[in-house]
Amino acid sequence: MVMMIEIFFAFIATVGFGIIINIPHRALVVAGLIGTVAWLVYWLFFNLQLGLALSNLTASVAIGLLSDVAARRMKMPMLIFNIPSLVPLVPGGQAYQMVRNIALGDAAQGMRFLTEVIEITGSIAIGFLLAELLNKLWKKIMQKKASF
Repeated sequence: MVMMIEIFFAFIATVGFGIIINIPHRALVVAGLIGTVAWLVYWLFFNLQLGLALSNLTASVAIGLLSDVAARRMKMPMLIFNIPSLVPLVPGGQAYQMVRNIALGDAAQGMRFLTEVIEITGSIAIGFLLAELLNKLWKKIMQKKASF
């Protein structure tokens, strides 16, 4: 039951952020589904105890790959799907705890949360880089296959 609630809120958060940043209405549901799939990938890897970095990395690779497919099919820029789909992965809770602990004088705990924020954001950035690399590799393979 808890998992269904998390899936529901991952979809709602993605669509809600898509509305806030004013993406086209016909892209909202697709962006929501991409964000939900990314959350499921993150949840699966995290619950397999593979760590924060690998969980966020694989989820962001999923966002990058799915956004490329959606962008080509719907003839829209990838960013329309990438940006809202990131919302479930953003380390907002850790960033809040970092600032809170530093403000309360617990610098050691604040630094621990800062390390988590850096780990998560770095993993997301590398995941997008890997997704772009995989997309280009796939296109190159398809071009060579078509030329035979």
